Amino acid sequence: MKINRRKFMKTAGVTTAGIFMSNVNSGQISSKAGKGPGLKLFYEPYELKLIHTFTVAEGSRNTTPVVLTRLVYDGITGYGEASLPPYLGETQESVMLFLSKLQLEQFNDPFRIDEILDYVDSVAKGNRAAKASIDIALHDLIGKIVKQPLYRLWGLNPDETPYTSFTIGIDTPDMVKLKTREAEGFKVLKVKIGRGNDKEMINAVRSVTDVPLYVDVNQGWTDRGKALDMIFWLKEQGVVFVEQPLPKERIDDTAWLTQRSPLPVMADEAFQRLHDVVRFHGVYSGVNIKLMKSTGLREAHKMITVARALDMKVMIGCMTETSCAVSAAAQLSPLADWADLDGNLLISNDPFEGMKVINGKVTLNTRPGTGAVLLNA
Repeated sequence: MKINRRKFMKTAGVTTAGIFMSNVNSGQISSKAGKGPGLKLFYEPYELKLIHTFTVAEGSRNTTPVVLTRLVYDGITGYGEASLPPYLGETQESVMLFLSKLQLEQFNDPFRIDEILDYVDSVAKGNRAAKASIDIALHDLIGKIVKQPLYRLWGLNPDETPYTSFTIGIDTPDMVKLKTREAEGFKVLKVKIGRGNDKEMINAVRSVTDVPLYVDVNQGWTDRGKALDMIFWLKEQGVVFVEQPLPKERIDDTAWLTQRSPLPVMADEAFQRLHDVVRFHGVYSGVNIKLMKSTGLREAHKMITVARALDMKVMIGCMTETSCAVSAAAQLSPLADWADLDGNLLISNDPFEGMKVINGKVTLNTRPGTGAVLLNA
């Protein structure tokens, strides 16, 4: 699916493929999105094409569906995005249905961020990525109105951004070596494991590079004793931390593992919203904060504050996303210990340009808002 960038910028409503028509009335969506004196919401589906087949413990995919959003106020446009990997449980159809219920034109002041986002959160339970798409667009809009990047509004130093990892998905040894060579220039790699060939994966990467590694198991291990043995081995291979080693429901086993692990154990799939930070204190060493799970920047910022108060590690991550959502998450990266902000680098059809990775480091620009711009508009 190819986005009509000019239409996305200038026309109301959404573009709906036939799959959406059975459950979503596109005429109603257009009328709700385009009328009223306040905030105006527009959105349309888009499909991200992955450069390589992306394989993790749960399965493989070559594409990721997203919904791109924009909020318009007084001639100024803020851009947002809902990225929808399978495990989130959201679809383009569900996102568009949720967005069609919003009555954002009732808000005449976009600076009433808490009021607006509390309203969005109250419309229906779940729908975290859909809510994040509004949050990102609203923050981008605010930054553009005041003509400042978001990191400046939060008082953050752009020189304090971390290095970002580049993700190596599960594959054959030869493909793993190829992907690792393609990631030359990154100071750290994130290696997906958890499908029974863990040592083979790490050894293939290590045959090409000696940079530090993050390891993401994606709930792929089931035996806590074997998991602990593997973590000790991974430490010897230069691994920095292990992410989501056990199924998210295994809270007691994860706490047992974390207490004995020589490496930090980070929460990902188990960790969703703000209340989970306190709930998982003592269970995990830290949390991987992603905008698509947290409903956006507002809650992600609160998560960081609570995690720091509990002396937990913080990672800023992403799904497979365009530069729109990745650049938004990057605005918070000076507050993080680690970053995994490479989702836009894994796709071949990014319609935005924004945050850059220079010499492996998250590098923020000085554009207002999230710093992302729609290309070929």
